[in-house]
Amino acid sequence: MRDIRRITLIGRGTTTAARSWDASYRATNRIIFVDSFSILTGALHHASQAVERLVIDGAATEGQFLDLLTTLPGNFAGDVLFINGDGRAFLSTTCRSGGRLLYAMLPADVKFYLEAQRLVMKDSIAA
Repeated sequence: MRDIRRITLIGRGTTTAARSWDASYRATNRIIFVDSFSILTGALHHASQAVERLVIDGAATEGQFLDLLTTLPGNFAGDVLFINGDGRAFLSTTCRSGGRLLYAMLPADVKFYLEAQRLVMKDSIAA
């Protein structure tokens, strides 16, 4: 049976804190974990229409994140969430005018976003 859920690509760093990702077959999102930042970007460029969002959880530097934002495929309208080692984050989203917006997020905001998007079990990540 073909999985028709939109994809969330997650790149995790080797020292990233564990999260209770909901990667079950009943989950709202189809989560695919990748081992490196280069694989994450390659997968996005290969299947950008099927990807709903990227989560970079300790798998890249701030510079690599900014480089990624400047080279996103034109047809990619999903979110890009960058979480650094101390839990703070930046969220890039599309806006109505066709560009992208960038939001700074605190650990509590990251927790809310991951839970609201049903990527993790509620109350499964520390604030």
